[in-house]
Amino acid sequence: MPRYKLTIEYDGTGLVGWQRQPNGLSVQEALETAVKRFCGETVSVHGGGRTDAGVHALGQVAHLDLARAVAADVVRGALNHYLRATRISVLDVAPVADDFDARLSAITRVYVYRILNRRAPAALDRGRVWRVAPPLDAGAMAEAARYLVGHHDFTTFRDRLCQAKSPMRTLDALEVTRVGDEIRIEARARSFLHRQVRNMAGTLELVGVGRWPPQAVGEALAARDRRAGGPTAPAEGLYLVEIRYPAAIED
Repeated sequence: MPRYKLTIEYDGTGLVGWQRQPNGLSVQEALETAVKRFCGETVSVHGGGRTDAGVHALGQVAHLDLARAVAADVVRGALNHYLRATRISVLDVAPVADDFDARLSAITRVYVYRILNRRAPAALDRGRVWRVAPPLDAGAMAEAARYLVGHHDFTTFRDRLCQAKSPMRTLDALEVTRVGDEIRIEARARSFLHRQVRNMAGTLELVGVGRWPPQAVGEALAARDRRAGGPTAPAEGLYLVEIRYPAAIED
């Protein structure tokens, strides 16, 4: 059975997240329904990252198997035709080897959290950023972020419903930058715990507004207790930007 790698963009507003659920439309269900309408096949679409309800994606990756080979551009065009009533777009389709797995083959996931730091509410980006009115010190947030980079027990930043077997993760980078009124927090790692990025963003916001000194983030990490961390930042500010794979797969 030929296998295809899909690169997908979506606005998570109104969606229940990536994974199929009984309480609303998920990205996975929308894609599987589109495949069914396209070729009559009932398939499972496997995602590279399980985004929560309200979280957006610029570069989600998935794979699926079809019973017969179809040109990649035909698959992309057909899926986008049947997805036109949604805010989901298939950017690219490429044939891959049978052993490619969108989740297990990934070596890096890149998330960006967007904070709109101004008094006026968002108009064009409503539902796509977290608006924080008080001035944020991006430099202090960047200093605090450095305490989280590396291999740590991230229990403090792990959702209580997280199903991962271990809280140990290696955070390759956590960068905070400001461009005008927007602060962006970029996190890169092979894998993340449930709501880890949003919990880190909510904690860094406490530093930005001056409620915490930067070193308090390191102390919270060492506590290994979710209650020691900051609040969970809203879903609408989070984007799955990219999932990277070994060069042999990307080629």
